[in-house]
Amino acid sequence: MDPAKGASVGTRVEEQVKDWLRYGEELGLGPYYLDRAPSHSISEPSITETTVAAPVAMAAAAASAPKLTPAAKPVAAPAVAPSIVAPASLPSLFESIDRITDDTLPRIREDIGDCTRCKLHKGRTNIVYGVGNPKAQLVFVGEGPGHDEDIKGEPFVGRAGKLLTQMIEAMNLRREDVYIANVVKCRPPENRLPEKDEIATCSPYLLRQLDVIKPKVVCALGSCAAQTLLQTTQGISKFRGEWFDFRGSKLIATYHPAYLLRNPPAKSEVWKDLQKVMALLGLQPRKR
Repeated sequence: MDPAKGASVGTRVEEQVKDWLRYGEELGLGPYYLDRAPSHSISEPSITETTVAAPVAMAAAAASAPKLTPAAKPVAAPAVAPSIVAPASLPSLFESIDRITDDTLPRIREDIGDCTRCKLHKGRTNIVYGVGNPKAQLVFVGEGPGHDEDIKGEPFVGRAGKLLTQMIEAMNLRREDVYIANVVKCRPPENRLPEKDEIATCSPYLLRQLDVIKPKVVCALGSCAAQTLLQTTQGISKFRGEWFDFRGSKLIATYHPAYLLRNPPAKSEVWKDLQKVMALLGLQPRKR
């Protein structure tokens, strides 16, 4: 092959590699295609000779290699096991994408506005945003507002809410010490479960709230909250009381207070779950 043409091929490949590296860095994918090494800015000087030289050498070798004749058969190269690089302690690609830098609870509420994004807005009285300590170590998440919550604009203030307050106080905490929110922020008609499209529309605001608060523990109350946060269709009895890693927090699911009003014997199971939460947070139960 003409040396001038070989040099031209090498130059083009080098430029393509540089363009791809720049493009990947602009998308914030540096930690994921560079052996998940710590992210760094890629500019002209940071593209090493080794990074560019490998594809350039491969292209030049392919361009200058002699054509095979029937008498010259290729020799199979020995198999080489691919190297496996242990992932660094970085967030997953998807978590890094959906987090908002410098987010705040007031900003999230402002973004929700007088929401009409799903059909639940048609029957609501108030948007039920969330209440409690913005730096809480413990966040309780329910499914959606009921009648009393819709009227007052605050989560868990009806009969189930009073029971939740008793549960919190039994943990030697006050409602003001924790944060309470729901998967959806408008009351579903007749207190039905939120539907998939309603959850898909509203739950991103809940995730933003959790990202801002950064609690040590998220306690999902009931199947709807647990299934939404864990992205599962399993019934809550399959994983109630177990710990899960969730967006930098620990998540545990237990029965909803409304369920306990209908099934008082289940209170002992919920208390076991809350004791696990207390142990993780270093809390002692309230003395009677």
